Amino acid sequence: MPDNNSDNSCGKLQLIPVSSLEKIFPDEPCACGSTYEQASMFLNERFSYQLAYYYDGPLLPNVKVTVESPLKPWITIRKTGLVPSEYPCPPLTDDNVLRRVPGLYPDPLYDIPYDFELLPGQWRSLFISVESGCSLPAGTYPVSVFIHTETGSLLGSSTFTITRLDMHLPPQSLCHTEWFHADCIADWYNTEILSDEHFRLMERYIKTAVTYGCNMILTPLFTPPLDTAVGTERPTVQLVEVRLNDGMYSFNMDLLDKWISMCERAGITYFEFSHLFTQWGAKYAPKIILTSEAGRQQLFGWDTPGDSEEYRSFLSQFLPVLSDFVEKRGLKGRCFIHISDEPQTEQGHLPSYQKAKAIVDAFRGCLPVMDALSSYSLYKQCKVDYPVCATDSIQPFLENHAENLWCYYCSAQFRDVSNRFFCMPTARIRILGMQMYKYNIYGFLHWGYNFWYSELSRYPVNPYMVTDASRRYPSGDAFLVYPGENGPVPSLRLEAMGEAIQDMRALYLLESLTSREAALEFLEEGLEAPLTFSSYPADSKWLLDKRAALNRRILEASQRNS
Repeated sequence: MPDNNSDNSCGKLQLIPVSSLEKIFPDEPCACGSTYEQASMFLNERFSYQLAYYYDGPLLPNVKVTVESPLKPWITIRKTGLVPSEYPCPPLTDDNVLRRVPGLYPDPLYDIPYDFELLPGQWRSLFISVESGCSLPAGTYPVSVFIHTETGSLLGSSTFTITRLDMHLPPQSLCHTEWFHADCIADWYNTEILSDEHFRLMERYIKTAVTYGCNMILTPLFTPPLDTAVGTERPTVQLVEVRLNDGMYSFNMDLLDKWISMCERAGITYFEFSHLFTQWGAKYAPKIILTSEAGRQQLFGWDTPGDSEEYRSFLSQFLPVLSDFVEKRGLKGRCFIHISDEPQTEQGHLPSYQKAKAIVDAFRGCLPVMDALSSYSLYKQCKVDYPVCATDSIQPFLENHAENLWCYYCSAQFRDVSNRFFCMPTARIRILGMQMYKYNIYGFLHWGYNFWYSELSRYPVNPYMVTDASRRYPSGDAFLVYPGENGPVPSLRLEAMGEAIQDMRALYLLESLTSREAALEFLEEGLEAPLTFSSYPADSKWLLDKRAALNRRILEASQRNS
């Protein structure tokens, strides 16, 4: 409860506890539909809420925030920052948005190392999290947050109650990848690509991704041919050293081995090997650098047709070596390979994609193919092992029971379905977990964990100033983390993705205690229409109430089974 016993000599500080699903805009009064003062969590779950605040006095610097709770060792308190959006959403975006206008949007979550300031006449929020590694037993615990002036005078306080439930969520079964752009990290920190310092920084970013449910990583065998203008190139990030002697290629996998060790140390389980052909058509080879006694030179690229004999010969030698490496490294069943991203039948990509896949199929050995493709006819003709379908095109895949089905969304999915633009409610991100549970989705892919470039990678951008790839993708599409001094700064949207996956795990827990039919029936209780990727309750209250009811249903089922 907010505490009214505070020192108002500097101005009045209003504190309101709200859920993690709220977005607090500086110019919009916090108007939550209901009081949010308590919640429950499982023993191995991460839980977060926010403390919205409004200060009506003059600028007050050097304000201190402290917490008193048995949970304190596992609590982090961060300040929600504001970043600009010039391009919030396309004009045909549906009505499930918070705003459509350019301006400042809440998103980055900054650490508070010492103190912060209270700005007059603005609504802001603190983001309060209990880490999943908390070792306290089941029980009910208060979390009291106090805000003091520099001299120690109390400005305000608030207490939230968290009940830790005596059960554990099951391990995550969903494969989840947010495409990791190693070149963006090297550019931002001005470090040599694949140097020890680059690996140190990348490991920090990967550990953060794992914290929020990522367990797969895009692995640049060769520079990924993604989001690159035709005829241009991104900085070289190549983990496989290629040499040529007497017409035969040899491959040094030492850097790839180092990458895999680093990723496993960070908590990654699965590896998706970068695309062997260019995006949007599979017409050309990716940039591949050859190492020789004379130095490094480009071997393949935009001037190499994907179906050329020289590139086919290269793949015929490389892919068996890669497959053998995967088997000897004990990675079989944990590695996937891409051919080309987003081939489109309506743009005539089918013939070139079929040719590319036929080449790869002949030599890929133990490596299954996964690709983003949203045409069911293309999927059927090309027999992709793990299809990754856009959520607004997924219905034919669902109706025909496509095996190993993944889903994704990007800037093009702005009507009806879940997405993560700044302008969208956070509940629109989190609902994805329940949708994926219903349809038993194998994996989720998104292209932008840390894409800090303009559209088509023409030049680097400052993600604190440019959040829309230089006015080409709606703000929120290109990245989930910001670059901090020595590692990533998470976001509200990243937290919501983590919560979506926890919701999914909780539904699988209920299923294990009852049945899949019972879990699905619970999920859709009270809905006027079945839950789908395009039809779902839009408000955060439904999500919060459903998750609270899910926790209760799990406890009831566990007690019946004991």
